[in-house]
Amino acid sequence: MAANVAIALLILRLVGGLILAAHGVQKLFGWFGGPGMAKWEQGLQAQGFKPARFWAYLNILGEVGGGLSLIFGFLTPLGAAGGFGAMFMAMGKAHWKNGFFNSKRGIEFTLAVMAIATAVGLAGPGTISLDQLFGILPNTLLFIILALIGVLVDIVGLVMTRTAPSAGTPSSASS
Repeated sequence: MAANVAIALLILRLVGGLILAAHGVQKLFGWFGGPGMAKWEQGLQAQGFKPARFWAYLNILGEVGGGLSLIFGFLTPLGAAGGFGAMFMAMGKAHWKNGFFNSKRGIEFTLAVMAIATAVGLAGPGTISLDQLFGILPNTLLFIILALIGVLVDIVGLVMTRTAPSAGTPSSASS
């Protein structure tokens, strides 16, 4: 049973980490058809993130750093929380309004990656990991604290980029 759990956690880490890291290097280097750093930063600026470079690097750190952390099972609570935070922001800013299915850019994809990050963050990296090799104990409480900090930072970003209704546009509350 223990070997099955170790292999299952390894599969979760590798798949989730690869997805996160690949999305991050799209943004950082423009690999795999991604925008690259300059365009990613411009896109965040257009969405109202200020300073856009800070938010771009924070996102890339969550995706690339979190992805590599999951792949190697190293500093796993930090990496899992980074991936969770990056996907929480993506869900809140870009996907939530589109419903569930990924075919319409909905939350399906981000939710799946968040679930992987959460599962690994709560369970730990398993025995086939650098954390295990270096004697770094799994720390569920640390993951929860870091994930909550990530959510708070994301909420700040979401609030600061929220578009206010223009003077000529009636608010939804008056409907």
